[in-house]
Amino acid sequence: MAEMIPPEYMGYDRTIAVFSPDGRLFQVEYAKEAVKRGITCLGIVFKDGVLLVTVKPTTPLMIPASVEKIFEIDDHAGVVASGYLADARILANQARVKAQIHKVTYEEPIDIWGLARAIGDRMQISTLYAGLRPYGVSFLVGGVDRTGVHLVETDPSGMLYEWQAYGLGRGAVIANKIFKQKWKETLTEKEALDLAIDVITKTEKDAKENAIDIVMIKKPEMKFRKLSVEEIKKLLK
Repeated sequence: MAEMIPPEYMGYDRTIAVFSPDGRLFQVEYAKEAVKRGITCLGIVFKDGVLLVTVKPTTPLMIPASVEKIFEIDDHAGVVASGYLADARILANQARVKAQIHKVTYEEPIDIWGLARAIGDRMQISTLYAGLRPYGVSFLVGGVDRTGVHLVETDPSGMLYEWQAYGLGRGAVIANKIFKQKWKETLTEKEALDLAIDVITKTEKDAKENAIDIVMIKKPEMKFRKLSVEEIKKLLK
């Protein structure tokens, strides 16, 4: 539940561009609260690659495939989003354009940290000007580049953090507790997949084979690959 704002702070609550007397930007804090209420998203680095994991909504009569929560940015990079998916879609499209411009200009794929910075810079800009609001979404940016395997979080303030394993959304507290206990540097692809299934089924009650989304990017292929329903079904057994 969001913290109640005292009446004398209400003016600072109304605009993004003014700090409160104790140095807070309330609209950014509200955007982070929107992320905390989103469906759980996971990122796990393993020995040769990275996994991005989430659960799609399963509302009756809705086609789950129509809701995109993991976005391919380039062959070697993807993002998973928690929060407002409309905001995520726009930022993912902008990230794709940035990745393609980089490839055309420098004749090489964009590095993962460069991609995360581009997303973070765009998010940070929206915290500076009156009339804008922060993006109500956080990303886990995962991929493989010439420097190795990376998993970088971007939050609504535009801040960036790199993780070995991390969870966002409503199941983040449980997910990150499990990661602290079970993640290790020698994690294999199979162990990472088992860990992902363990965490997502403990944090999302609707985590069934037709709702779970898992994307893998690994060396040396450096290709964005989405696991099929059949592959996920085998992992759930």
